[in-house]
Amino acid sequence: MNQVDKKSQSSHLKWFLSNPLEGILCILLIAIVGVTFIQVLFRYIFHFSLAWSEELARYLFLWLATLTAAYAFKKGSHFALRFLVDRLGERMQRVISGVVVLIISAFLILFTWKAIEYTISMAGQIAPSTGLSMAVPYSSGIVGGLLMLYYVIQNWWKELRQSSQESEI
Repeated sequence: MNQVDKKSQSSHLKWFLSNPLEGILCILLIAIVGVTFIQVLFRYIFHFSLAWSEELARYLFLWLATLTAAYAFKKGSHFALRFLVDRLGERMQRVISGVVVLIISAFLILFTWKAIEYTISMAGQIAPSTGLSMAVPYSSGIVGGLLMLYYVIQNWWKELRQSSQESEI
């Protein structure tokens, strides 16, 4: 192995360790594509349908959806209508931002609480094809909800710190 390959592997590992959510999203997407490809291959080439592939792809998609929503909160890329707020003064914008964060946080706390309740209620059920506990796919709501809440609060905190630094200048 030459020096360039070692450096490339090292940079990929550093990226994955510094961006675990993005890395997990990549792995989930690759897994969905792989499972779906295997399903199509077996169905149309070998004329044999795999019972577990569609179920597994569905469960991977649940995880991908909730973690992608968390990623969107991390990047601040969810849709926002700001045309009215942008016309207000800076102080009022901060107040409205705080209220919005409070409402979103309350919703995410309720969402996570209900996801915990639902996951616990489904823990005794087993998926028919994969044999997984139904707690595995439904726990994605818990993880996604907690990550979304974390990123909402983190972004709000960064915004507060940035606005306080700008006002000191």
